[in-house]
Amino acid sequence: MNVVGMMSGTSLDGLDIALASFSGLDPIAYRILSTRHVPYEDSWNKRLSDALFSDAPTLVRLDDEYGAWLGHSVANFLRDSGTEADLIGSHGHTVFHRPAEGITLQVGTGARIREQSGVPVVCNFRQQDVRMGGQGAPLVPAGDALLFGEFDGCLNLGGFSNASWQQDGHRYACDLAPCNMLLNALSAREGWEYDPEGSLARSGNVEAGLLQLWNELSFYSQSPPKSLGREWFLEHFSAEVRDSRLATRDLLRTAVEHIARQIDAFLSKVLPDGSSPPRVLCTGGGAHNLFLMERLHFLGRERLEYVIPDRELVDYKEALVFALLAYLRWHGRNNVLATVTGASSDHSSGDVYL
Repeated sequence: MNVVGMMSGTSLDGLDIALASFSGLDPIAYRILSTRHVPYEDSWNKRLSDALFSDAPTLVRLDDEYGAWLGHSVANFLRDSGTEADLIGSHGHTVFHRPAEGITLQVGTGARIREQSGVPVVCNFRQQDVRMGGQGAPLVPAGDALLFGEFDGCLNLGGFSNASWQQDGHRYACDLAPCNMLLNALSAREGWEYDPEGSLARSGNVEAGLLQLWNELSFYSQSPPKSLGREWFLEHFSAEVRDSRLATRDLLRTAVEHIARQIDAFLSKVLPDGSSPPRVLCTGGGAHNLFLMERLHFLGRERLEYVIPDRELVDYKEALVFALLAYLRWHGRNNVLATVTGASSDHSSGDVYL
Protein backbone atom coordinates (compact mmCIF):
# COMPACT_ATOMS: atom_id res chain seq x y z
CA MET A 1 0.00 0.00 0.00
CA ASN A 2 1.03 3.59 -0.60
CA VAL A 3 0.30 5.48 2.62
CA VAL A 4 0.62 9.18 3.46
CA GLY A 5 1.68 10.13 6.98
CA MET A 6 1.07 13.63 8.33
CA MET A 7 2.63 15.06 11.49
CA SER A 8 2.21 18.43 13.20
CA GLY A 9 4.44 18.72 16.25
CA THR A 10 4.49 20.84 19.36
CA SER A 11 7.13 23.17 17.90
CA LEU A 12 4.43 24.56 15.55
CA ASP A 13 6.80 24.96 12.61
CA GLY A 14 4.40 23.39 10.11
CA LEU A 15 3.03 20.16 8.67
CA ASP A 16 5.32 17.28 7.66
CA ILE A 17 3.97 14.97 4.93
CA ALA A 18 5.57 11.69 3.83
CA LEU A 19 4.31 9.20 1.25
CA ALA A 20 5.69 5.70 1.75
CA SER A 21 5.19 2.30 0.18
CA PHE A 22 4.68 -0.58 2.65
CA SER A 23 4.60 -4.28 1.94
CA GLY A 24 4.26 -7.31 4.17
CA LEU A 25 3.41 -7.49 7.85
CA ASP A 26 6.09 -9.70 9.39
CA PRO A 27 8.51 -8.22 8.53
CA ILE A 28 7.39 -4.91 7.00
CA ALA A 29 9.39 -3.40 4.15
CA TYR A 30 9.11 0.31 3.41
CA ARG A 31 10.34 2.92 0.98
CA ILE A 32 9.85 6.68 1.21
CA LEU A 33 8.46 7.90 -2.12
CA SER A 34 7.98 11.63 -1.58
CA THR A 35 8.01 14.23 1.20
CA ARG A 36 6.94 17.83 1.78
CA HIS A 37 7.04 20.38 4.59
CA VAL A 38 4.19 22.91 4.63
CA PRO A 39 5.03 25.88 6.89
CA TYR A 40 2.18 27.35 8.88
CA GLU A 41 1.03 30.82 7.93
CA ASP A 42 0.90 33.22 10.86
CA SER A 43 -2.87 32.82 11.14
CA TRP A 44 -2.65 29.02 11.56
CA ASN A 45 0.26 29.29 13.94
CA LYS A 46 -1.75 31.65 16.14
CA ARG A 47 -4.95 29.57 16.02
CA LEU A 48 -3.17 26.36 16.93
CA SER A 49 -1.10 28.05 19.62
CA ASP A 50 -4.16 29.72 21.16
CA ALA A 51 -6.29 26.56 21.03
CA LEU A 52 -5.21 25.53 24.54
CA PHE A 53 -7.08 28.56 25.90
CA SER A 54 -10.13 28.40 23.57
CA ASP A 55 -13.77 27.73 24.42
CA ALA A 56 -15.65 24.67 23.17
CA PRO A 57 -17.31 26.25 20.08
CA THR A 58 -13.93 27.62 18.95
CA LEU A 59 -12.33 24.17 19.32
CA VAL A 60 -15.13 22.49 17.36
CA ARG A 61 -14.69 25.01 14.54
CA LEU A 62 -10.91 24.58 14.64
CA ASP A 63 -11.21 20.78 14.46
CA ASP A 64 -13.34 21.09 11.33
CA GLU A 65 -11.43 23.84 9.55
CA TYR A 66 -7.99 22.45 10.36
CA GLY A 67 -9.14 19.05 9.08
CA ALA A 68 -10.18 20.69 5.83
CA TRP A 69 -6.78 22.41 5.59
CA LEU A 70 -4.99 19.10 6.18
CA GLY A 71 -7.07 17.43 3.48
CA HIS A 72 -6.39 20.26 1.05
CA SER A 73 -2.65 20.13 1.84
CA VAL A 74 -2.36 16.40 1.21
CA ALA A 75 -4.45 16.64 -1.97
CA ASN A 76 -2.05 19.31 -3.29
CA PHE A 77 0.93 17.18 -2.27
CA LEU A 78 -0.35 14.11 -4.13
CA ARG A 79 -1.26 16.14 -7.22
CA ASP A 80 2.10 17.93 -7.36
CA SER A 81 4.09 14.73 -6.84
CA GLY A 82 2.06 12.88 -9.46
CA THR A 83 1.32 10.00 -7.10
CA GLU A 84 -1.70 8.27 -5.61
CA ALA A 85 -2.28 7.04 -2.08
CA ASP A 86 -4.36 4.15 -0.72
CA LEU A 87 -4.54 5.52 2.83
CA ILE A 88 -3.69 8.54 4.99
CA GLY A 89 -2.48 8.46 8.60
CA SER A 90 -2.88 11.82 10.34
CA HIS A 91 -1.57 12.67 13.79
CA GLY A 92 -3.51 15.95 13.92
CA HIS A 93 -2.32 18.75 16.18
CA THR A 94 -2.33 18.26 19.95
CA VAL A 95 -4.31 20.85 21.93
CA PHE A 96 -4.61 19.13 25.31
CA HIS A 97 -2.57 16.27 26.68
CA ARG A 98 -3.42 15.44 30.30
CA PRO A 99 -3.48 11.64 30.49
CA ALA A 100 -3.68 11.63 34.29
CA GLU A 101 -7.07 13.33 33.87
CA GLY A 102 -8.10 11.07 30.99
CA ILE A 103 -7.78 13.93 28.50
CA THR A 104 -5.96 14.16 25.18
CA LEU A 105 -7.18 16.07 22.13
CA GLN A 106 -5.75 16.24 18.61
CA VAL A 107 -7.67 18.52 16.24
CA GLY A 108 -8.04 17.95 12.49
CA THR A 109 -11.06 15.72 11.93
CA GLY A 110 -10.52 12.78 9.61
CA ALA A 111 -13.95 13.32 8.06
CA ARG A 112 -12.78 16.56 6.47
CA ILE A 113 -9.40 15.12 5.46
CA ARG A 114 -11.26 12.28 3.70
CA GLU A 115 -13.65 14.72 2.06
CA GLN A 116 -10.91 17.00 0.70
CA SER A 117 -8.46 14.29 -0.35
CA GLY A 118 -10.72 11.48 -1.53
CA VAL A 119 -8.51 8.98 0.33
CA PRO A 120 -9.47 6.82 3.37
CA VAL A 121 -8.07 8.25 6.61
CA VAL A 122 -6.89 6.92 9.98
CA CYS A 123 -6.58 9.54 12.72
CA ASN A 124 -7.13 10.12 16.47
CA PHE A 125 -4.51 7.58 17.50
CA ARG A 126 -4.12 8.67 21.14
CA GLN A 127 -7.57 8.73 22.76
CA GLN A 128 -8.16 4.98 22.86
CA ASP A 129 -4.89 4.45 24.70
CA VAL A 130 -5.80 7.05 27.34
CA ARG A 131 -9.17 5.34 27.83
CA MET A 132 -7.24 2.11 28.40
CA GLY A 133 -5.23 3.71 31.20
CA GLY A 134 -2.21 4.67 29.10
CA GLN A 135 -0.33 7.90 28.52
CA GLY A 136 -1.45 8.07 24.88
CA ALA A 137 2.20 8.80 24.10
CA PRO A 138 4.69 8.32 22.70
CA LEU A 139 3.32 6.47 19.67
CA VAL A 140 6.39 6.42 17.42
CA PRO A 141 8.15 3.56 19.30
CA ALA A 142 5.95 0.95 17.60
CA GLY A 143 7.50 2.14 14.35
CA ASP A 144 10.96 2.22 15.88
CA ALA A 145 10.65 -1.46 16.77
CA LEU A 146 9.38 -2.50 13.34
CA LEU A 147 11.49 -0.30 11.05
CA PHE A 148 14.66 0.57 12.99
CA GLY A 149 15.26 -2.44 15.21
CA GLU A 150 18.95 -2.59 14.26
CA PHE A 151 19.59 0.36 16.59
CA ASP A 152 19.82 0.02 20.37
CA GLY A 153 17.72 3.15 20.80
CA CYS A 154 15.92 5.86 18.84
CA LEU A 155 16.06 9.50 19.92
CA ASN A 156 13.68 12.12 18.54
CA LEU A 157 14.57 15.77 19.02
CA GLY A 158 11.28 17.49 18.27
CA GLY A 159 9.25 19.96 20.30
CA PHE A 160 9.98 17.60 23.17
CA SER A 161 12.78 15.03 23.17
CA ASN A 162 11.73 11.41 23.52
CA ALA A 163 13.39 8.05 23.12
CA SER A 164 12.60 4.37 22.70
CA TRP A 165 14.74 1.33 23.44
CA GLN A 166 14.61 -2.45 23.49
CA GLN A 167 14.85 -4.27 26.82
CA ASP A 168 14.14 -7.91 27.72
CA GLY A 169 12.41 -8.48 24.39
CA HIS A 170 10.03 -5.52 24.78
CA ARG A 171 9.98 -1.97 23.48
CA TYR A 172 9.93 0.86 26.00
CA ALA A 173 9.82 4.60 25.53
CA CYS A 174 9.02 7.92 27.16
CA ASP A 175 9.38 11.66 26.79
CA LEU A 176 12.67 12.96 28.17
CA ALA A 177 12.74 16.77 28.27
CA PRO A 178 11.74 19.86 26.32
CA CYS A 179 13.71 20.47 23.15
CA ASN A 180 12.79 22.68 20.19
CA MET A 181 9.74 24.07 21.98
CA LEU A 182 12.09 25.67 24.53
CA LEU A 183 14.90 26.56 22.13
CA ASN A 184 12.55 28.18 19.60
CA ALA A 185 10.65 30.11 22.27
CA LEU A 186 13.92 31.56 23.55
CA SER A 187 15.09 32.35 20.01
CA ALA A 188 11.85 34.29 19.48
CA ARG A 189 13.04 36.78 22.11
CA GLU A 190 15.51 37.92 19.47
CA GLY A 191 12.95 37.82 16.66
CA TRP A 192 14.36 34.53 15.35
CA GLU A 193 12.24 31.52 14.36
CA TYR A 194 15.00 29.27 15.71
CA ASP A 195 18.70 29.38 16.61
CA PRO A 196 20.51 28.30 13.40
CA GLU A 197 22.86 25.40 14.20
CA GLY A 198 22.80 26.52 17.86
CA SER A 199 25.14 29.44 17.08
CA LEU A 200 23.62 31.86 19.61
CA ALA A 201 23.57 29.22 22.34
CA ARG A 202 27.22 28.41 21.63
CA SER A 203 28.14 32.05 22.36
CA GLY A 204 26.43 32.09 25.77
CA ASN A 205 27.26 30.93 29.28
CA VAL A 206 25.51 28.38 31.48
CA GLU A 207 23.52 29.96 34.32
CA ALA A 208 24.15 27.44 37.10
CA GLY A 209 21.19 28.39 39.28
CA LEU A 210 18.67 28.14 36.44
CA LEU A 211 20.20 24.87 35.23
CA GLN A 212 19.81 23.40 38.72
CA LEU A 213 16.20 24.64 38.94
CA TRP A 214 15.28 22.96 35.66
CA ASN A 215 17.20 19.76 36.44
CA GLU A 216 15.32 19.35 39.73
CA LEU A 217 11.84 19.27 38.13
CA SER A 218 9.96 16.27 39.50
CA PHE A 219 9.23 14.82 36.05
CA TYR A 220 12.86 13.75 35.66
CA SER A 221 12.78 11.52 38.73
CA GLN A 222 9.60 9.71 37.63
CA SER A 223 9.83 6.25 36.09
CA PRO A 224 8.37 5.46 32.65
CA PRO A 225 5.78 5.38 31.25
CA LYS A 226 5.57 9.16 31.27
CA SER A 227 4.83 11.86 28.73
CA LEU A 228 4.87 15.63 28.43
CA GLY A 229 2.43 18.21 27.09
CA ARG A 230 2.44 21.92 26.38
CA GLU A 231 0.74 22.58 29.71
CA TRP A 232 3.80 21.23 31.55
CA PHE A 233 6.10 23.37 29.45
CA LEU A 234 4.11 26.55 30.13
CA GLU A 235 4.06 25.84 33.86
CA HIS A 236 7.82 25.34 34.24
CA PHE A 237 9.53 27.27 31.45
CA SER A 238 7.34 30.15 30.25
CA ALA A 239 8.41 32.55 33.02
CA GLU A 240 12.06 32.41 31.95
CA VAL A 241 11.11 32.72 28.31
CA ARG A 242 8.84 35.70 28.95
CA ASP A 243 10.29 37.59 31.92
CA SER A 244 13.94 36.66 32.48
CA ARG A 245 16.43 39.50 32.47
CA LEU A 246 19.21 37.11 31.53
CA ALA A 247 20.70 37.50 28.07
CA THR A 248 19.01 35.29 25.49
CA ARG A 249 22.34 33.71 24.55
CA ASP A 250 22.83 32.62 28.17
CA LEU A 251 19.28 31.28 28.42
CA LEU A 252 19.82 29.30 25.22
CA ARG A 253 23.18 27.97 26.41
CA THR A 254 21.58 26.86 29.67
CA ALA A 255 18.65 25.28 27.81
CA VAL A 256 20.97 23.28 25.52
CA GLU A 257 22.92 22.06 28.55
CA HIS A 258 19.71 21.08 30.35
CA ILE A 259 18.36 19.16 27.35
CA ALA A 260 21.67 17.39 26.65
CA ARG A 261 22.23 16.38 30.26
CA GLN A 262 18.72 14.99 30.71
CA ILE A 263 18.99 12.96 27.50
CA ASP A 264 22.47 11.68 28.34
CA ALA A 265 21.56 10.72 31.91
CA PHE A 266 18.45 8.82 30.82
CA LEU A 267 19.93 6.97 27.86
CA SER A 268 23.04 6.02 29.84
CA LYS A 269 20.75 4.46 32.43
CA VAL A 270 18.49 2.41 30.14
CA LEU A 271 20.79 1.36 27.28
CA PRO A 272 22.93 -1.75 27.89
CA ASP A 273 26.65 -1.75 28.49
CA GLY A 274 28.59 -3.88 26.04
CA SER A 275 31.81 -4.31 24.16
CA SER A 276 30.84 -1.36 21.96
CA PRO A 277 28.75 1.76 22.71
CA PRO A 278 24.99 1.43 22.08
CA ARG A 279 23.96 2.94 18.74
CA VAL A 280 21.23 5.60 18.93
CA LEU A 281 19.35 6.73 15.81
CA CYS A 282 18.88 10.49 16.14
CA THR A 283 16.14 12.30 14.17
CA GLY A 284 13.94 15.38 14.41
CA GLY A 285 14.71 19.07 13.90
CA GLY A 286 17.08 19.16 16.87
CA ALA A 287 19.45 16.84 15.00
CA HIS A 288 20.28 19.88 12.80
CA ASN A 289 21.33 21.85 15.90
CA LEU A 290 25.09 21.33 15.67
CA PHE A 291 25.78 22.69 19.14
CA LEU A 292 23.17 20.46 20.81
CA MET A 293 24.60 17.43 19.00
CA GLU A 294 28.14 18.42 20.03
CA ARG A 295 27.04 18.50 23.68
CA LEU A 296 25.37 15.09 23.34
CA HIS A 297 28.46 13.60 21.71
CA PHE A 298 30.69 15.12 24.41
CA LEU A 299 28.57 13.95 27.35
CA GLY A 300 28.14 10.47 25.89
CA ARG A 301 31.70 9.99 24.67
CA GLU A 302 32.78 6.33 24.80
CA ARG A 303 29.33 5.40 26.21
CA LEU A 304 26.84 6.27 23.44
CA GLU A 305 27.09 6.52 19.65
CA TYR A 306 24.61 8.91 18.05
CA VAL A 307 23.86 8.09 14.41
CA ILE A 308 22.30 10.82 12.24
CA PRO A 309 20.75 9.35 9.05
CA ASP A 310 20.07 11.13 5.76
CA ARG A 311 18.22 14.44 5.96
CA GLU A 312 14.94 13.04 4.65
CA LEU A 313 14.70 10.51 7.47
CA VAL A 314 15.84 13.10 10.04
CA ASP A 315 13.03 15.45 9.02
CA TYR A 316 10.24 13.00 8.14
CA LYS A 317 10.66 9.97 10.41
CA GLU A 318 7.62 10.85 12.53
CA ALA A 319 5.43 11.39 9.45
CA LEU A 320 6.71 8.06 8.10
CA VAL A 321 5.76 6.31 11.34
CA PHE A 322 2.22 7.73 11.34
CA ALA A 323 1.85 6.31 7.84
CA LEU A 324 2.98 2.97 9.29
CA LEU A 325 0.55 3.22 12.22
CA ALA A 326 -2.29 3.75 9.74
CA TYR A 327 -1.07 0.77 7.68
CA LEU A 328 -1.10 -1.43 10.81
CA ARG A 329 -4.55 -0.17 11.83
CA TRP A 330 -5.88 -0.92 8.34
CA HIS A 331 -4.74 -4.52 8.74
CA GLY A 332 -6.05 -4.82 12.30
CA ARG A 333 -2.55 -5.11 13.76
CA ASN A 334 -1.46 -3.60 17.07
CA ASN A 335 0.11 -0.17 16.62
CA VAL A 336 0.33 1.00 20.26
CA LEU A 337 2.51 -0.78 22.81
CA ALA A 338 1.44 -1.16 26.44
CA THR A 339 5.08 -1.32 27.57
CA VAL A 340 5.49 2.19 26.15
CA THR A 341 2.27 3.93 27.20
CA GLY A 342 1.23 1.96 30.29
CA ALA A 343 -2.14 0.93 28.82
CA SER A 344 -3.82 -2.27 29.94
CA SER A 345 -2.72 -4.07 26.75
CA ASP A 346 -1.27 -3.61 23.27
CA HIS A 347 -3.97 -2.48 20.87
CA SER A 348 -4.84 -1.31 17.36
CA SER A 349 -5.78 2.36 17.61
CA GLY A 350 -7.13 5.01 15.28
CA ASP A 351 -10.49 6.17 13.92
CA VAL A 352 -11.01 5.08 10.31
CA TYR A 353 -12.89 7.22 7.80
CA LEU A 354 -13.88 5.35 4.63
